[in-house]
Amino acid sequence: MSTLLPPPKEIAMLPVDWVEERSGAISFGKYMLFRNVPKDISWLQTLGSALITVFILQATTGIILAMYYQPTPETAWMTIQWITNEATLGWLVRGMHKWGSSVMVVLLFLHMGRTFLFGAYKYPREMTWITGAIIFILVMGMSFTGYLLVFDERAYWATIVGVNINGTAPILGPALSYILMVGPEIGTHTLSRFYSLHMLVLPSAIGGLIFLHMLLVVRLGVTSPPWSRMEPTERDV
Repeated sequence: MSTLLPPPKEIAMLPVDWVEERSGAISFGKYMLFRNVPKDISWLQTLGSALITVFILQATTGIILAMYYQPTPETAWMTIQWITNEATLGWLVRGMHKWGSSVMVVLLFLHMGRTFLFGAYKYPREMTWITGAIIFILVMGMSFTGYLLVFDERAYWATIVGVNINGTAPILGPALSYILMVGPEIGTHTLSRFYSLHMLVLPSAIGGLIFLHMLLVVRLGVTSPPWSRMEPTERDV
């Protein structure tokens, strides 16, 4: 007596169905990826997706660099030189991480500018704007903490200037300056603190806020440009 096997497509989908039944991850992914958008959007609305791509690139290259980097004043510069000159494709990974940080800041400025000009910060998207503004502040913190990790003279003195500027803020300024430097001057503990902030605290906070930001974008929709001639009822696909 022969038994009929299910079609190959059903067999291939068994792991997917198993995951979906227990977690709902597949339906959630479809909810995030497939949604109605206005007909009159342009390339300006892709800046957010470009930012997520660059963030993933920064996280990936950062993990690779962390496998070789040693956050001590005696070894930081030497490990950077070894990564750049000796490690296999180290120059590429470090270059992508270095220039990717600049690209991310530029894209973030453009994205927030587009959001402001399109009026996408108004009701009911205030929370979307607030989460984006917090992400902007955290990205600036990522750039600041990452600059010291090279630990050459330029990074050393630029960090001192930045910390002193923060120290001039009223009330919390001196305390913030002391917390960042972990003492009266930059040393081993300062470098370790900047490294932990750059590698663990700030990326985790940015990743969580990006997830929340995307949930709000999916829930509230994408705004049409202010010059759109379509009626609101005509904009949805």
